Amino acid sequence: MHQAFVASASLKPMARQLIQDRSPAAYAGVRAYAARHEGEDAGALAWLVIGYARILDHNYAQAIDPLNQAKPHAGEIGDYVNYYLGTAYVQTNHLSEALTTLSGFDQSYPDSLLRRDAHVAYGNALVADGRPHDAIELLENDRQPIRADLELALGHAYEADKQPAKALTIFRNLYYTMPLAGESEQIEGQLTKLAALTGAPPVSLEMRRTRADLLAKGKQYAEASREYGELVKEVGPADRPLVERQLVEALRRSGQLREAKSILDAIPASTPELESERLFNLAELARSANDDDGFLHRVDQLRSQYPTSPYLEQALLSAGNIYLLRRDYDRAIDSYRELDQRFPNADRASYAHWKVAWLSLRLGRSEDAKKGFEEQIALYSSSAEVPAALYWRGRMAEEDDDPAQARAFYQKLSERYHNYYYGVQARQRLREVKADHEPQRYALLDRVPPMSASDSLSAEQLPEDNLRVQKAEFLANGGLLEFASRELSAAAQETKGNWAPGETARLYAEAGRYDIAIETLKRAFPNYFAVDLPSLPRSYWETLFPKPYWAELKTYSSSNGLDPYLVASLVRQESAFNPNAVSHKNAIGLMQLLPKVGRGVAKEEKLKHFSTTQLFTPGTNLRLGTRYLRSMADKFGSFEYALAAYNAGSDRVETWLGAGQYRDPQEFVESIPFTETREYVQNILRNANLYRQLYGMP
Repeated sequence: MHQAFVASASLKPMARQLIQDRSPAAYAGVRAYAARHEGEDAGALAWLVIGYARILDHNYAQAIDPLNQAKPHAGEIGDYVNYYLGTAYVQTNHLSEALTTLSGFDQSYPDSLLRRDAHVAYGNALVADGRPHDAIELLENDRQPIRADLELALGHAYEADKQPAKALTIFRNLYYTMPLAGESEQIEGQLTKLAALTGAPPVSLEMRRTRADLLAKGKQYAEASREYGELVKEVGPADRPLVERQLVEALRRSGQLREAKSILDAIPASTPELESERLFNLAELARSANDDDGFLHRVDQLRSQYPTSPYLEQALLSAGNIYLLRRDYDRAIDSYRELDQRFPNADRASYAHWKVAWLSLRLGRSEDAKKGFEEQIALYSSSAEVPAALYWRGRMAEEDDDPAQARAFYQKLSERYHNYYYGVQARQRLREVKADHEPQRYALLDRVPPMSASDSLSAEQLPEDNLRVQKAEFLANGGLLEFASRELSAAAQETKGNWAPGETARLYAEAGRYDIAIETLKRAFPNYFAVDLPSLPRSYWETLFPKPYWAELKTYSSSNGLDPYLVASLVRQESAFNPNAVSHKNAIGLMQLLPKVGRGVAKEEKLKHFSTTQLFTPGTNLRLGTRYLRSMADKFGSFEYALAAYNAGSDRVETWLGAGQYRDPQEFVESIPFTETREYVQNILRNANLYRQLYGMP
């Protein structure tokens, strides 16, 4: 395998291109490579890549020849070749060839990760060949853990075997307990036919509710509302209130506000719990319709009638946020404080407490703010707001001319939250605050929890002699990264090592999929930004903070007077360096430019014959994106303001800046009322600092 890996290295760029765009030129390039390496493992890999690309194109007929070309020298990737060849035969109705290819899969590849996939394909071939009983025997022994494609194949096998009752049981279970699976959509018509054929009783209300609940959980609210709408007509009086509430929630979340309100208005008063929820839903409907006054009226009703209801907790949070956006800070404080005092153990209590302390600072109530910051540290020591509380309590100590206390807060912040936004700010303050006295100890700071041992990592050596690892590297040379990732995960389970996330991320980064590489390591080490650089391997940091497109990024950053690391951080935040990224708002490319913005800046740059598709080109996107960021910086005079405008729009930033005086940009950032924008600015500034630590001067 190692020799095959070395020999196939030159295939990598061509294979990646083919898997990505599957153009005629890419097919021709890999085919020429396969022909040059006929009779070698590298040639077999190239033929597999061509065959798999054809399958991605749903061109199963043209997948057959290259996969057959791959077979003689497939070696350790024979399971991939045979599985996809068998699949292509099944899809093109070459049943004899499909059965021959897939029949001995278990014996030939007992350790293959594709064993169950091959069983599904083989089962479908057996059914098509008129041997459903053999398919049933095969698939019944392979049902755990449950998967939708296998259940679908088994149901079809029972149907073909003239056992409609068993087929109906399987299809109903698939449809009602796995509604988010694509296979579920394929059998809706079968259910009615089989039920009529067997005379089966109707599906239970419980099972129908399970489907509706799973659709709602999967955020398929429109379909969930249809299911709940049918259920509410049939359930008994005891269950109707709950189903009505679920129907209202699904209608509200799918934008059907009028329908939701008509149901709520018709619901009679019942138990306190149900009535409090009804009022809350009416409040949320008013808020969704931008009827803030109607919302606040419902909150008043909740407060007076159901003062201990958890729905009041949620409503108070929303009320505080509404007042915050209205810049009615006293009423915002009242709402947040009420939430914190009534529900001190609630999920959002720490956030509400923080907003009270912060708004007290903004209103110049220094003693209230100090007390609030200290209570945040003492009462909610593990909360996300503690770094901000430490920083701003330190700032207030500075203003009180108490440098020793200020340094104590900054030092704790820097040590415990090293690369957080406020950790970076704390170190800047430490450089400015003189240490005239010996450091003092403050008992309050002992409440800040220490780092966990799991927050650092010494990566174990990659087991290069492991066959799955070698197989993964070989597959990666063919651009087959999903296959490689599965092999690495299986190898890690076998060896009990912690090396898999780093190696998986490396393969994706090497292939230019920096977004998947970054996400892989984020999932594995979610608190990476809390630790100092030595706590993780250097290679992990470089994967988390890569420098692709660096020459163009640096050129356009410099020509616009921008720090390249700040721009790199913005790109990381916006698209994770995926040049083909498109947001739900249709923002495009590396710097996520809206087409309208792109056209406007292109005109300023005198970029001739500009079209929106050019925003997918990294160089063009960086050229226009850096120019746009520069214009925001010129307009507002600070990168904190510019970044906020980049995310939320310049009109909003003008509104926020007009809300009062700020000590400095840091106070402005913490005052941004949109959590998404506030964290966006803080994350970019934090990550720019990490780039500087990693790479030095740009």
